[in-house]
Amino acid sequence: QVRLVESGGRLVQAGGSLRLSCEASTPTLSSYTMAWFRQAPGKEREFVARVSPSGRGTDYADSIQGRFTISRDNAKKSIYLQLANLKPEDTDVYYCAASARPYDWGERASGRFDSWGQGTQVTVSS
Repeated sequence: QVRLVESGGRLVQAGGSLRLSCEASTPTLSSYTMAWFRQAPGKEREFVARVSPSGRGTDYADSIQGRFTISRDNAKKSIYLQLANLKPEDTDVYYCAASARPYDWGERASGRFDSWGQGTQVTVSS
């Protein structure tokens, strides 16, 4: 398993932007498909975006509607999620996740990801 630590969550006004970061402990991060999920209290964890091990492939949930961008820097062992045009309904705890399974399998289910961070809270005020 990979140890993941998220940061960057905070209170932001609607329409604002934010960048979340996820730092991984493993020196072989380039072997993993990485993803961001989010979860509100009492709700299931929701897929947001994922990125291939090389960073060339990305995949997004339809609900994001082009407002978020996932990226990675394997040399820095970090994954990022740029959030733009934030809405109150984006208020959630955001989680970083890692999977050793091939990116091309197209897996978005949270159960397919092996390692998780502790989450970072994003709150969007109206």
